[in-house]
Amino acid sequence: MKGRMEPFAIVTGAAAPLPAANVDTDVIMPKQFLKGIDRSGLAQGAFFDLRFDGERKPRPEFILNRPGWEDARFLVVGPNFGCGSSREHAVWGLAQLGIRALIGTSFAGIFFDNCHRNGILAIQFPEQELRPLLDQAADPRTNQFTIDLPAQTIRAGSSGADGANGAALRFDIDPWRKDALVRGLDAIAVTLESAPAIRDFEREYFAQRPWLLE
Repeated sequence: MKGRMEPFAIVTGAAAPLPAANVDTDVIMPKQFLKGIDRSGLAQGAFFDLRFDGERKPRPEFILNRPGWEDARFLVVGPNFGCGSSREHAVWGLAQLGIRALIGTSFAGIFFDNCHRNGILAIQFPEQELRPLLDQAADPRTNQFTIDLPAQTIRAGSSGADGANGAALRFDIDPWRKDALVRGLDAIAVTLESAPAIRDFEREYFAQRPWLLE
């Protein structure tokens, strides 16, 4: 349904490390994948030049092509991730690839906003708190993360009956972004929740200015 996204509550999955700084949107979604008039087929384009060689064969050295990380749901990224052009296709492609959250120290402003408007949680930590998460994501024995958005925590590592042995690390998020992600609402759906108030305003506005309807 238009205006709806997949809700984000408690999500568990593999995290992959991408520690390079200044990964721009052309790396995330190369320009040749911007030609379509819809959002289909963008999963293939995500990190295309990193994932595939000139013959479109997977590069075995790239983290998302390696056993233990092929189905990663989270990326632990370097600073200024998502810089460059404002192309929303970069976020659409990440979402189609199955990425539910990005964890880093800083994100380009428009990219950060696009993430939350399209159902991807972007979490920011100081560098000293991010470093252990990068190390855990780089080890297939500890790369299973659980992100609990309602509780605003990340737990890394896996062992034992509860599937997690790491301490819960708390993160901050704007309340309105959190609410929209938890309920799976994009900007259109959030606006439509105010439809009665909008209609009341329109009626009062035009009642005071009837000549605008002539």
